[in-house]
Amino acid sequence: MRIDIITLFPELFGPAMTHGITRRAFEAGLVDVRLWPLRDFASGNYRRVDDRPFGGGPGMVMQAQPLLEARNAILADRGLDVTDVGVACPVPVVLFSPQGQTINHTVATHWAQPEQDAIWVCGRYEGVDQRFIDGCVTYQLSLGDFVLSGGELAAIPLLDAIARLQPGVLSDEQSHIQDSFNPSIDGLLDCPHYTRPEAWLGQRVPDVLLQGNHNAIAQYRRQESLRATATQRPDVLAKAEQAGLLDAGDQRFLNGL
Repeated sequence: MRIDIITLFPELFGPAMTHGITRRAFEAGLVDVRLWPLRDFASGNYRRVDDRPFGGGPGMVMQAQPLLEARNAILADRGLDVTDVGVACPVPVVLFSPQGQTINHTVATHWAQPEQDAIWVCGRYEGVDQRFIDGCVTYQLSLGDFVLSGGELAAIPLLDAIARLQPGVLSDEQSHIQDSFNPSIDGLLDCPHYTRPEAWLGQRVPDVLLQGNHNAIAQYRRQESLRATATQRPDVLAKAEQAGLLDAGDQRFLNGL
């Protein structure tokens, strides 16, 4: 998988790619990230990449031409034809923008597939010239319903999510299977977890986790997952119910809460 990232601040990505367990994905080349500083493709002595918006208003807008030059340079580096400037670009172009689809587990899983090469564009300022979006952007993604100072701050979490889903990155291959929002637990929140010591500040680990009864442990974890989801993310629980993912035992437990 190769991800080319067009950014004004390439230095923001270094710490995310060189620390923690996900660094394995980048060191091993499972996720090949190449950073393209946008100002390298701007003209003039000041390497400007933004200008005032037509029609007036606050802030600045990222210019289309430097972004197009960067995209074309990436295509050429990939050995691809740069004459087609439309959305039919052979590599998907993803813009990180508040107007994009919210990033969730499904989105992360999609982009974590080995064949999902992409060009990522990190927006800044008031936004990107709409003509570049209309002509060159395939997808828009957002971290949530709030505005960040730049697309890099949304791209980095997705990059981390993609990296940890690569085979061999996590010490336990099954670790991410039990993550919150994973289809293996019907998209619910993960259950609580405990470790040594058995007693801490007067609180004990639930007895069921100490008795070695795997069926009882599985039932306990399912119920605690349901409890956490009902309490903290009722919207997620509602989606699971609407999708028919909860059985009669799940419903009985929820009715008893």
